[in-house]
Amino acid sequence: MTQEYDANGASSDSDFYKGLALALSSCVFIGTSFIIKKKGLLRVASGSGRRAGQGGFAYLKDWMWWTGMITMILGEAANFSAYAFAPAILVTPLGAISVLVSAVLASYFLDEKLNLYGKLGCFLCIIGSTVLIIHAPQEEMVSTMEELSVKLRDPGFIIYTVAAVGMALALIFKVAPKHGRENILVYISICSSIGSLTVMASKGLGIVLKRTFSGYSEVGNPVSWMLVISCLTCVLIQMVYLNKALDIFNTSIVTPIYYVMFTTFTIIASAILFKEWENLGSKDVLGALCGFLTIIVGVFLLHAFREIRFSLKELFTAARNGTGGPRKDDGASVILMSDLQDNDSDDVVEYSGINAMNNHLNEKDFSDN
Repeated sequence: MTQEYDANGASSDSDFYKGLALALSSCVFIGTSFIIKKKGLLRVASGSGRRAGQGGFAYLKDWMWWTGMITMILGEAANFSAYAFAPAILVTPLGAISVLVSAVLASYFLDEKLNLYGKLGCFLCIIGSTVLIIHAPQEEMVSTMEELSVKLRDPGFIIYTVAAVGMALALIFKVAPKHGRENILVYISICSSIGSLTVMASKGLGIVLKRTFSGYSEVGNPVSWMLVISCLTCVLIQMVYLNKALDIFNTSIVTPIYYVMFTTFTIIASAILFKEWENLGSKDVLGALCGFLTIIVGVFLLHAFREIRFSLKELFTAARNGTGGPRKDDGASVILMSDLQDNDSDDVVEYSGINAMNNHLNEKDFSDN
């Protein structure tokens, strides 16, 4: 378990649990905000306003969207506070809880049903996050603005910042106008790369606030204002492009993909800035990688099989009736019985046509023989 240390080198358990509690509460708020904001965007789409996915800002006039926005602000405030008490490598992976909250609420309020694969994917996200937290590296302690300033000037972090901003600008001005509405990764990549810089700025602001509350005011420090401006700018960019992604794509897909990409970028940025992986043992490196790969598999299950109508009840029913699993019928393509039942009439006609063609070919072969 990752812990911070006080000035005497003793572990600060109270700070750890404060950060943990704040991180968990932020997940509930943020996961809920996705659903409320989506409801607001749907209200705008059903009206005469220009949709967010088309570059419009009509959602700014919708009270429900603002309710979701306020909920997200509360979640981000709790998340921001968590970074002041706990390492980023602990706080960020706990965002998987927001994936679960969002997926469950979406199934009830947005009719975006999760199939068995989706539920398993959510479960794997939670397991992977737990394993990652257990094996998470300890961050290098930074308690003064002088130490933070030195780290912010580190060549490795400067290179990462330039690369992240450059990639985001290229996506915004070159890729998004052409492919933003077709490829879910475009808008989410913008949010994730800029979001990693938001976390680093938040972590720095956490140090500023802790110094200020301890009696050492940092209001006049230019580094403090640079962190404030950077954080606000990055949050604004994230808000705009996350709204675009939510307006165009399914919420249960946007949330987990955003989580994985955001976590990946944040882990990289935090490792560069706070040198978290330098003193990590081989077992913990392997455990952390396995935890993160488990999360990736969970997200893949959520994304790759989202169109398949497949529930645990259907699995048990099919097993009881002896029709479970893929089967081959009269030389036709392999299908699931549940898929055939859920398809519309055109798909059934197409499937029947395949059967008829196969039967005709079989009869022709038999007559030739």
